[in-house]
Amino acid sequence: MAVKNQVQLITYPDSLGGDLKSLHHVLNEHFSDIFKGGIHILPPYPSSGDRGFAPLTYLEIDPAFGTWDDVRAIGEKYDILVDLMVNHISRQSEYFQDFLKKGRQSEYADYFITLDKLWEDGIPVQEDIDKMFLRRPVPYSSFMIEETGEEEKVWTTFGKTNPSEQIDLDVNSEKVKQLLTTYFENFKEQNIKIVRLDAVGYIIKKLGTSCFFVEPDIYKFLDWITELAHSLNIELLPEVHSHYSIQYKLAEHGHWIYDFILPYRVLDTLINKNSKELLHYLKNRPHKQFTMLDCHDGIPLKPDLDGLMNTEEARKVVDVCLERGSNLSLILSDEHKDPDGFDVHQIRGTYYSVLNCDNDAYLAARAIQFFTPGVPQVYYVGLLAGENDYENAEKTGDGRDINRHNRHNYNLEEIEQSLGHEVVQRLLKLIRFRNEYDAFNGTFTVLDSAYD
Repeated sequence: MAVKNQVQLITYPDSLGGDLKSLHHVLNEHFSDIFKGGIHILPPYPSSGDRGFAPLTYLEIDPAFGTWDDVRAIGEKYDILVDLMVNHISRQSEYFQDFLKKGRQSEYADYFITLDKLWEDGIPVQEDIDKMFLRRPVPYSSFMIEETGEEEKVWTTFGKTNPSEQIDLDVNSEKVKQLLTTYFENFKEQNIKIVRLDAVGYIIKKLGTSCFFVEPDIYKFLDWITELAHSLNIELLPEVHSHYSIQYKLAEHGHWIYDFILPYRVLDTLINKNSKELLHYLKNRPHKQFTMLDCHDGIPLKPDLDGLMNTEEARKVVDVCLERGSNLSLILSDEHKDPDGFDVHQIRGTYYSVLNCDNDAYLAARAIQFFTPGVPQVYYVGLLAGENDYENAEKTGDGRDINRHNRHNYNLEEIEQSLGHEVVQRLLKLIRFRNEYDAFNGTFTVLDSAYD
């Protein structure tokens, strides 16, 4: 299917009104002519953690949000994009729970990556781990098998608990491929148009590598899953936070990619009032991209902009954002920090707040995004020009919740109040212009101009 070159909304299933039915109402009541590009509904599945990103299954919708009927109802008017955490599944899933009970005798045992699939004796070697791009202090968790009393260590790339709630899947397993096929067939049945492959860069585990975007192995998997998706008339959007050169390789292979460079480039331009680096970037970037300024995580720096940013200048931008209330996520592995110690993975705060709640600066940022070739996405907090939610972040202990508003959702009254703000009305006018003006389907050229 063809992805529409119009603006998309990014929202959790309960962020605008409290559930999927309310989301549908809000879209029809307030934004019926706004999100012609579609709606990215962040994980609506039953999940045991990480705000939906530790799914138990993709065959059901969490009853707290609604049902697949509600998703299909939204999909009658809007193209729906959903996530598939291709790298992992919940510890509470029926598959891993059966493994916890029966161990290697479980019919699902091959779904998971026990350490003997990497190290012959199943004993991890620190020298190998030191080379890996880590998201946790160690990339595995230990579990006790109920029926045998034996300990099993399985791969867990992500997770804030120990043991992790997010258990990695072995994408080399034919059983896992069959499971993924079942999920895609269900997406087709539910009229899903685009699937984002969340954390796909982490799927290959190979000793001697960083275990992140391992080439050429990852292309073999992407070729397989692309063929599967396209056979069902579903587009794929691989989500890979990495050095920009890897994004460009994905583009060369014909994939849609995320423009994770643009958010920082725009921020740097507006804070320092100098467009030199932005102009250079706009002249050289691929055009088949999804663009964004804000999302449920943060503004990317490392490793996305490695080689594109001066870390001394980046520290200044980071310091300004911290002064304006942001918090940071950091790189854990010393090997993947900059030689000078720069270790900022993402800046976390609302884009409106990092621009000091300056309406003109915020609209300028959105204008740059919308004029940049690609499919523009607007996060729900950014749509309503939301400010940093310090109370939410402090209460949950998750720095990302600073940009997730009031325990994750706007009620109908708050939405109507936000729509009364001048900056929001100006943004809606800009979105309509981006959706409807024919020039955005034409040829994009960057002209030389003064940097200041």
